[in-house]
Amino acid sequence: MKLAFYGSSLLSSYWNGAATYYRGLLRALAERGYDITFYEPDVYDRQKNRDIEAPDWCKVVVYQPTQSALREVLARAVEADIVVKASGVGFEDHALLRGVLDKARPGALRVFWDVDAPATLAELKEDASHPLLAALAELDMVLTYGGGDPVVHAYRAMGAADCIPIYNALDPDTHHPVEKDGRFACDLAFLGNRLPDREARVESFFVEAAAALPHQHFLLGGAGWGDKPMTPNVRWLGHVGTRDHNAFNVTPKAVLNISRESMASTGFSPATRVFEAAGAGACLITDEWLGIELFLKPGEEVLVARDGKDVADILRDLTPERATAIGQRALKRVRAEHTYRHRADLADEIFRRALNTPAMEAAE
Repeated sequence: MKLAFYGSSLLSSYWNGAATYYRGLLRALAERGYDITFYEPDVYDRQKNRDIEAPDWCKVVVYQPTQSALREVLARAVEADIVVKASGVGFEDHALLRGVLDKARPGALRVFWDVDAPATLAELKEDASHPLLAALAELDMVLTYGGGDPVVHAYRAMGAADCIPIYNALDPDTHHPVEKDGRFACDLAFLGNRLPDREARVESFFVEAAAALPHQHFLLGGAGWGDKPMTPNVRWLGHVGTRDHNAFNVTPKAVLNISRESMASTGFSPATRVFEAAGAGACLITDEWLGIELFLKPGEEVLVARDGKDVADILRDLTPERATAIGQRALKRVRAEHTYRHRADLADEIFRRALNTPAMEAAE
């Protein structure tokens, strides 16, 4: 089964939060026998900041941000049984979607894969002429990496034939326990780029918590925070490459997940860092959002905070022993139920059902 995937980047996580999701899910599909080609544009300095080279389980085509290069990669869509256009590619997204629909061969499955459904749906509600609205009737399905019933119902109401969440998950070969690293020693660490839809929540859950605990040490990773006022007990690292994520997660007493506002309000939208942290055996504190219990059990496998005061209160009482126990329970849970192989099983079932093809055997 040939799969053509037009996305932001597989090779670089630089300003590209979907990289972990793409890598984990597509690798698991490749293990099931899928022949995958990933098409990504050379934009936002991502190719200068690669954190992996092209893997052996997927062919990667990097194209220049020109109209001629876009036409060339779209012409390849005809070769695939399944053609996927992801959200947020970063170059000519509307033309890319139109081209995928026009160039896919008759009988091929046409899929829009939304890796930021709350933001996409907000755009659609504000713009009645948005190209995706017209395209929904031509697509076979919308897949999302989060959102639950609110997103499913919204897409169906707007004309999608179907909408199915395939959630973020753990790739245990990539994210796993490692030795602690002194570079990341602290009481609480948070990793996330500075984004308008997240900044106010970072101020509440991270900055205010740090101010309330002047004798504890906080670590902030991610791009864009250099001019953000912080208390002296906060150390900013800048961009943290994926090769350091395991150590970043396992070394602090606890790590923090802060959802973007749109994802928190939508619910059922666990970020990749939730599974990365749990997969490393970290004690995770997350902001409160609807559906967390679907993935981790609050109080036992994850600690849940409503605001920065809750974060500070949790840290005051959190012993290293309890933090370790929570991290170990989370690790056991995500390995048993929330790996990308689990997600690939679902995606494979969806694709086979839509194309009426027999089951594919996973590669040994």
